[in-house]
Amino acid sequence: MSEAIKTDVLIVGAGPCGLFAVFELGLLDMKAHLVDILDKVGGQCAELYPEKPIYDIPGIPFVTGQGLTDALMEQIKPFHPTFHLGEMVEKVEKIGDPAFRVTTDMDNVFECKVLVISAGGGSFQPKRPPVPGIEAYEGTSVFYSVRKMEQFRDKELLIVGGGDSALDWTLNLHPIAKRVTLLHRRDDFRAAPHSVEQMRALVSGGKMDLKIGQVTAPAAHCPVLSSRATTTRYRRFPAIPCCRSSG
Repeated sequence: MSEAIKTDVLIVGAGPCGLFAVFELGLLDMKAHLVDILDKVGGQCAELYPEKPIYDIPGIPFVTGQGLTDALMEQIKPFHPTFHLGEMVEKVEKIGDPAFRVTTDMDNVFECKVLVISAGGGSFQPKRPPVPGIEAYEGTSVFYSVRKMEQFRDKELLIVGGGDSALDWTLNLHPIAKRVTLLHRRDDFRAAPHSVEQMRALVSGGKMDLKIGQVTAPAAHCPVLSSRATTTRYRRFPAIPCCRSSG
């Protein structure tokens, strides 16, 4: 076991909540170390949608995920936090009252008086659809996040999902894509009602497509994903042409 790193506070998760915790703790003169499994700070905002507009931050009408991360990093600069990126917490022990010993998968050991868990959705692992062979297309025509919107300019996009992320990217990529098709297993969406209304208005106006079904297979004849076959309980659709897709 390596020598323990002693600190007032250990924060697990370096997303927006973890970063702002550094600021609040700094006001109390408490020094913080942060551990995050990602290789960068910002959590979901930086990893999944750095260029996606965010509208629900108090006092900020509009900011991107990366913009919010950059602003938080500037805000906490006076408190000199220490980051341990690319590490995952594996063990937490209570060794006093109050006192904790935390061990990571890199064999770093921390001893702290306060342990703050700001893990959000936890470590990011793609939710792969049960489609045989889809791994061969990942990173070239199948994407689980959008890091640079410009990458999808003038492309035919198939976006699979019915939650906020799928609807938000449908609306944000629609202006720059050649054509957007949204695919969901049912005509009922978990996303914010306003986003669903905007999407349906685009469909009604013929500006994008909505298909009800599921991904079953990528095209075997093309080195990148050029089509999708989709099915529902009621009928089978032909392959949906697309150059790139984002889930």
